[in-house]
Amino acid sequence: MTATDDNYKAATARSSANGLQSLLTSETFLYIVKRVLQGLLTLLLASALSFAIIQLTPGGFLALLDLNPKISQETKEQYIALFGLKDPPIVQYFKWLWQVVTQFNFGLSFTYFRPVSSLLLERIPATLLMSLTSIILTWAIAIPLGIVSAVKQNQFIDKFFRVISYIGQGFPSFITALLLLILAQNVSPLLPVGDMTSINYSEYSPIGKVLDIAWHMILPTIALTVTSFAGLQRLMRGQLLDVLRQDYIQTARAKGLPENKVIYVHALRNAINPLITLLGFEFSSLLSGAFIAEFFFNWPGLGRLILQAVTAKDLYLVMGSLMMGATMLIIGNLLADLLLKAVDPRIKLEDLK
Repeated sequence: MTATDDNYKAATARSSANGLQSLLTSETFLYIVKRVLQGLLTLLLASALSFAIIQLTPGGFLALLDLNPKISQETKEQYIALFGLKDPPIVQYFKWLWQVVTQFNFGLSFTYFRPVSSLLLERIPATLLMSLTSIILTWAIAIPLGIVSAVKQNQFIDKFFRVISYIGQGFPSFITALLLLILAQNVSPLLPVGDMTSINYSEYSPIGKVLDIAWHMILPTIALTVTSFAGLQRLMRGQLLDVLRQDYIQTARAKGLPENKVIYVHALRNAINPLITLLGFEFSSLLSGAFIAEFFFNWPGLGRLILQAVTAKDLYLVMGSLMMGATMLIIGNLLADLLLKAVDPRIKLEDLK
């Protein structure tokens, strides 16, 4: 081995070490570590509070067993021994917490006799598919309409879009879902009434299966989008109007910049920041915010599962769902902060709360 090779390896090692040191000391990395540690503490406090609230609610799984005459006393004792329901609540909580930390095991569902983790993972894809589609559709509709409405302020098209947003916000999700169900029944079989797939789904080709799921997604996705896009459209309009009144926008126009460049390069970049923050909350609601649409359209997602768990007093399934929702909120807020930093480099991460 020559001296040149040795020098090249030494230089490469020094470069890698410097790169690693720069990464570990960078503002973004330190901020992520700080937020992750804060998130873990938040999850611990949230789990303790949630467990206490569930224990304080009237009734419980044992009370439901006592009301069922078909369940013998021997079966009840087996339930009690299996789930440790006679232990003090504080003991139950720390046993559950220990197995979550050491094994990532959220316990066994009282109702399904299956691990909570497998139940949640089984339902996540269906809810994610519908919710992500709804978010993409919401932003694809609301942002352009909000921009047009702001640029054409007080003109006919602005007033028309504002009326649409008022109507959209005025309809609760369950009313929208009911109206869409009525529509589906009247035009059947043009639109499916419910479920995620058709009866003969297994007989379809791969492309046919994708199209069948997309066909069944039409109504629940519309039900989620109608009430979401209206508020986002009004927020986009208000933010852009506020930015367009700023002095630097008037200066850009005075310099003779094209109006499209003023709006889409200078104004929109600053107006979009508050909307990016909303993405954090939308991300956290992806897995649980669609339960109304899932309930009405019989969609096999997490919303229906969580509702059944609460009704059946399924302690560990409820806890697993709450922890997943809290985790999504923490991750969503972190992603929103990092996205804000990427969109506007002037923002300092330490200033974000």
